[in-house]
Amino acid sequence: MISQILATAIFVAMFAMIVWDKIERHITTTVAAVLMIVVVFLISMGSPQAVVETLNLAAFFKPSFWYNTGAAETAVGINWETIVFIAGMMIMVEGMGRAGFFRWLCLGIAKLVKYKTIPILATFMAMSAVLSMFIDSITVILFLAAVTSELAKILKFDPVPMIIAEIFCANIGGSATMCGDPPNIIIGTSLGFTFADFLTNTGLVALICLVLVMGYFILCFKKQLKKSEQNRADTVSYPQPAEAIIDKQRFIRSTAIFAVAILLLITHAQTGLTVSTIGVIVALLTFITTSKTGMKYIIHHIDYKTLLFFVGLFIVVGGLEETKVLELIAGFISNISSGSPVLIIIIVIWLSAVASAFVDNIPFSATMIPVITSIAATQDMSLATLAWALSLGTDLGGNATPIGASANVMGISVASKNGHRITWGKYCKYCAPATIIVVAICTVYVILRYVI
Repeated sequence: MISQILATAIFVAMFAMIVWDKIERHITTTVAAVLMIVVVFLISMGSPQAVVETLNLAAFFKPSFWYNTGAAETAVGINWETIVFIAGMMIMVEGMGRAGFFRWLCLGIAKLVKYKTIPILATFMAMSAVLSMFIDSITVILFLAAVTSELAKILKFDPVPMIIAEIFCANIGGSATMCGDPPNIIIGTSLGFTFADFLTNTGLVALICLVLVMGYFILCFKKQLKKSEQNRADTVSYPQPAEAIIDKQRFIRSTAIFAVAILLLITHAQTGLTVSTIGVIVALLTFITTSKTGMKYIIHHIDYKTLLFFVGLFIVVGGLEETKVLELIAGFISNISSGSPVLIIIIVIWLSAVASAFVDNIPFSATMIPVITSIAATQDMSLATLAWALSLGTDLGGNATPIGASANVMGISVASKNGHRITWGKYCKYCAPATIIVVAICTVYVILRYVI
């Protein structure tokens, strides 16, 4: 009991400090992680084993870390697969940026829509959602936020509104398929659902939500973006996309590596390669095809602060897992949801959404799987229906806060790295209401389609 209170207190304090936003978030999560290890694991629990499990260093030596062996594993603590994957993609993205790929892409899109900011916003939102259906949303936001930042420098507008909208749409697109968002991968592999199962069930409501959200963000940011467009109309010269390509060979190599990354991510279910392996492959390809000067540049520009933030966050969430706090939340759903199928659906979706706004949705979805399996058996409900409710709740609920999903953290980090700070207040001002809207739509959709 004491351990649960301490773990919860550390998490709440960490969350409050991140919201306060006066101390760099990687410092906050690192301090919280150290406190979790020392105070909770070693002093309160007296369990060095909990430290070992949470640090999860043994993951590197498991075959399943590098190749999908067929068994779904949801280890406690640091998800090194995610860390290695993000690091690998960072290296690839830095190499692509140095080759001029992002500037070329953003200029090409801008030219296609005649450099109008509202069409650019709409195009980028749609692109974010569609790509996230087939490629991990973290990867999509990595390069799309970079593209937006590059475009903002040229067209003289604030990229923050576009990046916020892109993050939101990436998570919507990720909810549509099994490979789009990590919770869906966990749910699909654990319960035996396929890519087609997700597409025909969560995909339809994701499309509805995307259309509404695109309209929502255009209304929110139309005035601001229009103003910036008017201010730069007579002063900005529009360079041609080809001008972004300084070294044609380097550009071709980086584009080819990017194509390989997309191919590996789309087909990793068939090839068996894990995302950590894919991250290592693209990083190695980038280094192999880069000069020594280029390697030094890339290594220097890797966003180590974001990687450290993820490590600290995983450790703190691991503390909530080790002390069974997440199980208490899951048990709460099981206890109060007996009876009405409609009530069960509402509780699963909304509690998953609220929890995923503050706790990483990967461990939460893993914790909830045995709960919905038990509910399906005891309440005579369809397990598939509960799975879609859990998927939509965890995927879309993560949109509400800057730390609710990995794509959120990544997009905000890219913006910050380019000199554009997205505060908690600004993010939540637009995304929290939008999250409530889409979760409400999903609730009605699931009840009407599967219960009534």
